Amino acid sequence: MDEVIQVTQWLSSITPRKKAKLFFFTTHADAPSPMVGSNDVDTHEETQLPLATTVALHNFKNIDEFLKKKVSTFSCYNEIENEITKTDYEYLRFYSACKYLDVVPPFLDLEKISTIQNKFEMTDEERDYRLLLDSADLVLEKVCDSLKPAGVSQMWTALRKDRNLIRGVKTIDIIGFFVDPNPTGIKQCLFFFIVRFLQKADKINRVNTNRLERLIAQCDESSSCEEGKTLDFIIDSLRFYPTELYPFGFCLIMCVIEGRDGAMQEIEKTMEISRHLGMVTHTEKNPTKETIELVKKELMKPKYQFYSSFTCWFMSHGDSNSMVLADGETIEREWFLTSFPDISTFQLKPQVFFMVSCRGANKFSLKGDEFEGQSATCDYYDIGSALIRNRMLDITDSVRDISYVQPMMDTLVAYSTILDHLSGRANTHGSIYVDRACVLMSENISRGRSLTEILEHLSQDLHEILQETMDEDRIVYKQACHYDSFFRKTLKLPYTRHPKEDVHSAPQ
Repeated sequence: MDEVIQVTQWLSSITPRKKAKLFFFTTHADAPSPMVGSNDVDTHEETQLPLATTVALHNFKNIDEFLKKKVSTFSCYNEIENEITKTDYEYLRFYSACKYLDVVPPFLDLEKISTIQNKFEMTDEERDYRLLLDSADLVLEKVCDSLKPAGVSQMWTALRKDRNLIRGVKTIDIIGFFVDPNPTGIKQCLFFFIVRFLQKADKINRVNTNRLERLIAQCDESSSCEEGKTLDFIIDSLRFYPTELYPFGFCLIMCVIEGRDGAMQEIEKTMEISRHLGMVTHTEKNPTKETIELVKKELMKPKYQFYSSFTCWFMSHGDSNSMVLADGETIEREWFLTSFPDISTFQLKPQVFFMVSCRGANKFSLKGDEFEGQSATCDYYDIGSALIRNRMLDITDSVRDISYVQPMMDTLVAYSTILDHLSGRANTHGSIYVDRACVLMSENISRGRSLTEILEHLSQDLHEILQETMDEDRIVYKQACHYDSFFRKTLKLPYTRHPKEDVHSAPQ
C-alpha cells in the first residue's frame, strides 16, 4: 500500500484528544544535549503554531501535517550513523508516545528503533518504552485530564492578562482572547499550548512550576475541575518530583566488601529494595577512585537523560571527612557528593545519596546495669490571614529566574550517622541503617509516603535500637542518622512496584 495512504489511514484512526497528546509528547521541551543536530532546536513555529491554529480554527490540519512530516522523516532516516543525532532522540520519543497512547503506526520500522537503542547502548532493561517517556510531560497530561474545558479557558484568560509576558507573541494573538475549548481535543491543545509557551518563556520547567500553579489557582473550582478533582489536588500534583511510570529511576550501589562483615547482605538488600521500587540498578563491588571516575563518565552518556531520578548507595568504612575505598585509599566525602550533581544528565531531577559509613569514633554510650548485654548488633503555604499576607514582600516575576541553578539543588544526602560518630553494623547482616532503611521503604510502598517522611521514621526507628561495640569493651550505644535536603519538590515512592512487563491502560 502507498505510504501516503497508510499515513492518512493511521491519522484518521486517532482521536483528536490523542492527536493533541501525541503532538505534545513529540515536541518535548528538554531534548538531551549535547548531540549531533542539537543546535537545530524546535522553533517557536514548530511547537506552538500548530497548537495555536488548531485552537483558533477548531481544525487539526496543522497537527496532522506535523505528524505526517515526522513519519516521513523517520521512514527516510538512515540510522546507521555512529553518532547519536537529534533525529535518533525524536524517533525514540515518537515511538514511546505512540506506544503509550496505543496508536503505533503499523508501518513504523521497529528494527530502526532497535538500532537506535543500540546506539544509545541501552540494556534489555532499558528498552522498555516507558523509560523513553518524559515523566514531567506525563504529570502535565494528568493535570490537563483533571481540568474541565472551562478550567483551561480560565487559565487562558488569566495568562492573557499578563501583558508583559504575552507582549509581541504572534501565536497568542492567533488564538485570541475568547476561546471555545469544548470541541473534542481543543481543551488539550489549549492547555498544551499554555505549557509549551511558559516553558519557552523560561517561566516553568520540570521543577519550577509555580507560574503554572498560579494560573490554575485563579480558576473557579466549581466549574473548572473534573468530577472527583479539586484545585488543591491538581496543584499538589505539580509539587512532587515527576517520576511517573517505569522505571522510578537509576540506582547505583557502591559497596566496599573487604574488611566489612555483612557487606554482601547490604548489597542484596539495597538491590532488592531498588528493584522493588522499579529502579534500574547497577552495582560496583570494592570501588576505587578509578571506578568512581569511570562510573561518572558512564552516567554522562545520553541514555541517562531518559531517567527521572538518581539514587546512590555508598557503603564503606570512613571517618569525619573521608571514606575508605577497596584499595585502602580514601576520598573526601564532600568531593564525592559534589561531583555527581554536576552531571548534566540528572540536572533538575531528584538525586538521593545514602552515605553509609562511620564519621568518627564517638558514640552515644548508655550507662547502667539494665543496658548490659542488650543490643541489636548481634544477629538475634497556604497563608490564610490577609493581614499576614499584606505584610509579606511582593515578589514579582521580574525578579524571578529559573535558568540558573546551584549544582546541589534537587539533591538529598542521607547519612547513616552524625558527624564524628560510629555507624553500627551486625556481624553477618551488615549495616543496621541499610537494613532498617530497606525495610521501611518496602513497607511504605502503596502508602503514598514521601522519601523524607520515611527518612524521619528511619531516624526514630534507628535511634530506638541498642547497639554494642565489637571490641573488648562491649559498650552499648545508640546511633542517630540524619539527612541534608536541597529538594525543591517532594519525592514520593511509587504506590506500587512498576513491573517491567509491557502493561498499561491506554490514555483517552
